Amino acid sequence: MKALVKACENEDFPAEIVMVLANKADALGLEFAHQNNIKTAIINHRDFSSRQEFDAAMTAELEKCEAEIICLAGFMRLLSSQFVDHWLGRLINIHPSLLPEFKGANAVGDAIKAGATKSGCTVHYVSAEMDEGPAIIQAEVEVSTNDNEETLAAKILKEEHKIYPLALKAVCEKFTKN
Repeated sequence: MKALVKACENEDFPAEIVMVLANKADALGLEFAHQNNIKTAIINHRDFSSRQEFDAAMTAELEKCEAEIICLAGFMRLLSSQFVDHWLGRLINIHPSLLPEFKGANAVGDAIKAGATKSGCTVHYVSAEMDEGPAIIQAEVEVSTNDNEETLAAKILKEEHKIYPLALKAVCEKFTKN
């Protein structure tokens, strides 16, 4: 999220951050958003009886601030097909692996356990299936024999900070052409 905010500070960048929305009051991005005068909202998923109700509340909040594209960053909940369909083509996520390899929440650990010699990150369009949407951009890192989850995650994070703004820019440019 920080990399996206920094990119959007450039007046030539085709996007602006209109809100940071979280489902947990202690989400790390909220304090950063406050420090940078970015509107925030917290919608606790535990306050809803279904995923669909929670997702409908998020959509309402996002539409209230006129969001056009959603960039997931550290949002660790599956989204309903209704939410994904509503935002289809305007909903992107970053994942710490070279998708389609190592889907899910423990991608870095899974790469280490599998003995992978390369890993990386993928910015992709979100689809109804977890970590299945089409890739927008990927960045590769070498996995050394000395790497553990922490060191590999740090390598991948450096690349995530580079490619997420590039992917957002590409999506914005595609969105404005349509």
